[in-house]
Amino acid sequence: MFTATLIARPGGLEPSLTESLRNAWGGGDVQWLSPDEAAEFTLAQRPGNLWDVWQDVQGLGVDLAVQATEGRRKRMLLADMDSTMIQQECIDELAEVAGVGDQVRAITARAMNGELDFEGALLERMALLKGLPEAVISDVLRSRITHAPGGRILVATMRGNGAHTALVSGGFTAFTGPVAAALGFDEDRANVLGIADGVLTGDVARPILGRQAKIDALDEITARLGIGAADVMAVGDGANDLGMLGRAGAGVALHAKPSVAAQCDLRINHGDLTALLYLQGYARSEFLTG
Repeated sequence: MFTATLIARPGGLEPSLTESLRNAWGGGDVQWLSPDEAAEFTLAQRPGNLWDVWQDVQGLGVDLAVQATEGRRKRMLLADMDSTMIQQECIDELAEVAGVGDQVRAITARAMNGELDFEGALLERMALLKGLPEAVISDVLRSRITHAPGGRILVATMRGNGAHTALVSGGFTAFTGPVAAALGFDEDRANVLGIADGVLTGDVARPILGRQAKIDALDEITARLGIGAADVMAVGDGANDLGMLGRAGAGVALHAKPSVAAQCDLRINHGDLTALLYLQGYARSEFLTG
């Protein structure tokens, strides 16, 4: 058995579209998870024209996913941070303050598209930040970093239903620590900035946490919890997230780079982070706020 889920911004999902698609695919009764925002229905098999229909409804501002019904509710959330749980790339914000924003943003964009080796791109960008005062980090956190919509609800609802939550980033612990605490994550992992005499050294501690380290985190944490990769929902937007997205039972490309989204079956381009709850069959009435 499969479940088709349609998700839009609040007020953006027309009942007529949902009923039309259900009828075309011979689905079960429509269940509204949130009026005019999210709905689902069961299917006996995965539709052969899924991606053609997906493309059509994207033009209407609607996300569409079809998953196996069994095991949709996950026991662990593994989330990227930059441009996923927050709306910025931390290294880009540091670079703006350092006066090298354009240079660093260009490298970041190419790395997230998979055009550059992640570790090499990170070290290249770090070198441009050498000498930046450590005190700038707290200023950037306070004035330039904003949480992505729906993130606190996502974490609180999954934790409230027994799931473990981990923030795993190719960024820096100086940011993941405060962000994880603010959003309610159980734990966080990231790179450690090189700092000496109150300024950035232009380097990071080894080993560098990149694509493989995110996969390793998934394996290590699930082993510790006594669960499997199938029990994990992972979410990210960049090329260095593809390993964990592919390994997790549900890998969600959230507002992802096109090259990343093309490799994922679960793609959210219109909804916010609460879409990950709808994908698991949670109704808005079940959402928790922490």
